[in-house]
Amino acid sequence: MLDTLNAMIVARLGEHGPLLLTGALGLVLIVVTLPILLKKEPEPFDKIKQPRQTADRAKDRPVPEGDLRRASDRNDKLNKFAHFLEPQDKEQMSAARLRMLRAGYRSKNAVRMFHAMQFLLAIGFMLAGVVYAFLVSRVQSLDMQAMALSVLLPAGAGYYLPTYWVQRRLAVRQQAITEGFPDALDMMLVCVEAGQSLDQSIARVAREIGSAYPDLAEEFDIVSQEVRAGKERVTVLRDMSERVGLPDITSFVTTMIQSATFGTSIAEALRVYSSEMRDKRVMRAEETANTLPTKLTLGTMLFTVPPLMIILIGPSIHGVMKAFGG
Repeated sequence: MLDTLNAMIVARLGEHGPLLLTGALGLVLIVVTLPILLKKEPEPFDKIKQPRQTADRAKDRPVPEGDLRRASDRNDKLNKFAHFLEPQDKEQMSAARLRMLRAGYRSKNAVRMFHAMQFLLAIGFMLAGVVYAFLVSRVQSLDMQAMALSVLLPAGAGYYLPTYWVQRRLAVRQQAITEGFPDALDMMLVCVEAGQSLDQSIARVAREIGSAYPDLAEEFDIVSQEVRAGKERVTVLRDMSERVGLPDITSFVTTMIQSATFGTSIAEALRVYSSEMRDKRVMRAEETANTLPTKLTLGTMLFTVPPLMIILIGPSIHGVMKAFGG
């Protein structure tokens, strides 16, 4: 059926008819979809806030517009696209924000930018695929299936490229935090034993390890700033555990909360937990080292066994062939 449809399109529109029809259909879908997506119903709270905002603008009218006003205008423009650049479900929105936080993107518009990049890259790669299919069709004929794959595969790659980037960034960031956490605990233990409080120790560790482990230093700095702002330490530590999403950080937060709750020594808890983290890091290194022989087996089989077989058996085979040939 596809071959018959392709033949009919080629007979009516010429050799490049399927490509032109695919591009036209894509443009029609974009033109039809964009007005529906851009149509945003006014929020009830916006109607309540509108008179107050009008009065505030009237008061601020003599003040010259500055960088803050221009930044606010840009945010308002982004808000117009929020209803299709952000998940409408609260659970999905919370999960998307948490994933962006764990990847290190703390901007308010991080989720919007992520979905906007998905949309733009999908459209851009699809147009690039259309151009590629058009150029190839001028040299050789393409069937409908090859043309569709040339257009849809780049579009799918462009759509999933931001997802791969965020997941890769999240994995790299969590690995960096895992590697630097034992050293940070040792430094925190030294600070606590020197007479500093836990809050002062966290702030000092954030300053000292910034050059070696910037991601972990950023998390500790956020904890220090939130505690200084008056937020409860237990809530701040739990927020840190949720932001990072690592079992080691979760165990550390649980240990600190239990130590503060039951009145035990924080220095003793840090000493025991830092020793466990050092042992755990050694175990991870040994585990990685133990997997190397297995990983090298495939390379050994591919690059060592065939040349060895040729060296050992090659002369015999050559002699046999020469004997039979003679």
